[in-house]
Amino acid sequence: MKPVYAMLLAIPLIVTAALSAPAQDQGNVASSYAGMESRPLKALSDQQMADLKAGRGMGLALAAELNGYPGPRHVLDLADQLQLTRRQRARTEELLETMKAETIAIGERILADEEMLDRLFAERRITPETLQDLTARIGSAQGRLRAAHLRYHLSMMEVLSPVQVAHYAASRGYGAGSHHADAMH
Repeated sequence: MKPVYAMLLAIPLIVTAALSAPAQDQGNVASSYAGMESRPLKALSDQQMADLKAGRGMGLALAAELNGYPGPRHVLDLADQLQLTRRQRARTEELLETMKAETIAIGERILADEEMLDRLFAERRITPETLQDLTARIGSAQGRLRAAHLRYHLSMMEVLSPVQVAHYAASRGYGAGSHHADAMH
């Protein structure tokens, strides 16, 4: 048999094998969630839980941060480069401590409600009413948490000079034109 004819005869076999392979594997496709079923709170990673407990921002204030509104934690990290005065440093430390106290309390509420939601599902005791109540509470708390982080970024604009805000953006690696700090003062 000539090689060309042998190839033509092999094509239907190759096509059939290719089409049947996905059908055989459909039941064995692992979920991207595989392994998460052993987490203490299914909806939150260990890092997310630690961040909520510590009052960390978790990217919740990116709308402020990336538009030229520095956050207190990062301002303190850059205190020497920003040449903060004693008064500015003290005010920033005060804002950071107040923010942490507020956001840790909200984070604890989120964790408690997430724990309740997880437990009710695990125990097969969830009802439409408790589902609605808990998810509404979690959503509201998440909104309050984000607003708190954003509010403290806004407060920093009363502490820093426009030059310090611009230096902050440059120190954090943000490109020129990515914020409007000068327009805010």
